[in-house]
Amino acid sequence: MNETNNSDKQPRLIYGIRPVIEAIEEGLEIDRIYVQKGARGGVFQELWPYIKERGLPFKHVPLDKLNKLTRKNHQGVIAYVSAVPFGNIEDILPSIWERGETPLLLLLDRLTDVRNVGAIARSAECAGVQAIVIPEKHSAPMHEDAVKSSAGALLRVPVCRVKNLQDALHLLHDSGLESVACTEKTDGQLYDVNFNQPMAIVMGSEEDGISPAVMKLCKHRAAIPMMGNIGSLNVSVASGIILWEAVRQRRTNG
Repeated sequence: MNETNNSDKQPRLIYGIRPVIEAIEEGLEIDRIYVQKGARGGVFQELWPYIKERGLPFKHVPLDKLNKLTRKNHQGVIAYVSAVPFGNIEDILPSIWERGETPLLLLLDRLTDVRNVGAIARSAECAGVQAIVIPEKHSAPMHEDAVKSSAGALLRVPVCRVKNLQDALHLLHDSGLESVACTEKTDGQLYDVNFNQPMAIVMGSEEDGISPAVMKLCKHRAAIPMMGNIGSLNVSVASGIILWEAVRQRRTNG
């Protein structure tokens, strides 16, 4: 199977039509697949049934991008292998209840910076978060750099990749969880939220926060009180603050 060196500095990738298909058949966790834009015939037709059946995230990209990733004969297809095993939120939720724990989940809406996601995962593990949920598209790659940035937390906290966060929120609400959107675009305060309830915390992208579609579904909105002139915090810092408010409440009332 054609693949690059699997080191901390080089995310593992597989190139070529047949090697990528074989990787999927072998059950490797595929983080994302890049297919040459405009590719037709065997390239896409062979891969499409595998992508569709398993719901694998893929993206059409220019030939130049593929050539920058590898100089080998990629045949218009390159796949990144995830360094993180993905969990299933539908399986994880019942196990949380069965352990007698109060769910505390973290949903990351379109966070694409590997270091931010790594730092958030590290805080989440320390705060007792039972699962991190990310969408298939517009999420940071789950490669070795992400694991390293998280100090290994991404291997300890289950990461669930879902088609979209809207469906995930509907599932969580139906399962008895509340949800809170961390946003500065509200009069609601972080300290007014009851984190002793089963809770899903939603954090938004580094550029424009939580998407309107996801924000609309959240049952609560909470802002972090700010005393200075800068209007927002780095998302990993904001995540740490809201997670430790949840920890404070649960320890105080537990």
